[in-house]
Amino acid sequence: MTNLILLLALAAAAFGFRYWSRRRTRARLLATALSDRQRAIVAGQVPLVRRLPRELRARLDGKINLFLRQVEFIGCNGLKVTEEMRLSIAAQACLLIVNSDTWYEHLGTVLIYPGAFTSRETQHDGYIVTERETVRTGESWARGPVVLSWADAEHGAMNDRDGHNVVLHEFAHQLDDLSGHTDGAPLLGSQHSFADWERVFIDAYERHVRNVESGHMTVLDDYGASKPEEFFAVAVEVFFERPVDLKHREPEVYEQLSALFRLDPVTWR
Repeated sequence: MTNLILLLALAAAAFGFRYWSRRRTRARLLATALSDRQRAIVAGQVPLVRRLPRELRARLDGKINLFLRQVEFIGCNGLKVTEEMRLSIAAQACLLIVNSDTWYEHLGTVLIYPGAFTSRETQHDGYIVTERETVRTGESWARGPVVLSWADAEHGAMNDRDGHNVVLHEFAHQLDDLSGHTDGAPLLGSQHSFADWERVFIDAYERHVRNVESGHMTVLDDYGASKPEEFFAVAVEVFFERPVDLKHREPEVYEQLSALFRLDPVTWR
């Protein structure tokens, strides 16, 4: 019995030390600034970051450091992953959570293809199962991985005012999935009303579907009319890249996203 108690005590101590060590490493990374060279790469690869308020830049640095420690980047189809690729993707992913306590807890891998890639999609219609291959620029799987076309990720980051950004889109899905379901209803803070979120986003989604079906131009990409979760991800792209237009056309959607991310990009200069 004494030996068993001793073993349990040792196991508990080892677990406690490992937990303490991980927390210490996490805190150290979050408090560590990027090097001047890394900051220059991020500014060059992700112009959107240049508009980030100065008081948030240190937080972005720390979260990029933690992201790079946690996530493995794997090149596919012969692609060699560079530091520029890692920093560009990490900076955009962390921009979504720069001012919140949310984190990509379950993400361990980002797969990068040179360009658009094919993905097998399975559809169920009763007892009929149909499989088809589709060409994609990005994918987000529950608990990872995130899959990206570098050509599209690079173009989306460099053109930071067109409202199209595949990295922001796919990482919006990662945040959405933290609730347990990728359905356009992410985890909300304690001060954030789910009833208000649901009302605003359902109304906006249905309005967007009607506009797309009738051929009306909208501030949001037509792809957002395919599913509520895609509407959310498309809205996130526009929130960061065309915030003035989103606030003008869909003010309630803008306010809900502003509360979710604790950011107000309309004020960024």
